Amino acid sequence: MTKYLYEKDLRPLKYNILVGPRQDRTVKAMADRLGVRRQVLRRHLIERLDMSNLENMPARWEVGCAAPASDDALADALGCELFVENIAVFTPSEMEAAYEKARDLVDDGAPLETAVKEGKKALKEVITS
Repeated sequence: MTKYLYEKDLRPLKYNILVGPRQDRTVKAMADRLGVRRQVLRRHLIERLDMSNLENMPARWEVGCAAPASDDALADALGCELFVENIAVFTPSEMEAAYEKARDLVDDGAPLETAVKEGKKALKEVITS
């Protein structure tokens, strides 16, 4: 019986894409921004993205980083548009939950840095689970 490509485990192929020079630099930049280890983020990206998205990830990252900032400093600091629209690292509901957690802290009078740290902690939980 013939096995079709879509029935195969594509994780090794996805990993090979992610360790390419441009993708590796992008994964490192994303991991630094989110405060997670590079290998943990790679595993998350392999589970979430298809091969074409992994190949195009450096260009999408560059475009997202070059985009003008929005009026919401908290959303920019968390990378709401970057990590949901440009590169689908998180689902909209996952990012919304992290943003709401951080927004509640800001509304209660916490400094922006503290709120961003808590929002990133929520995003870290999504990546590591």
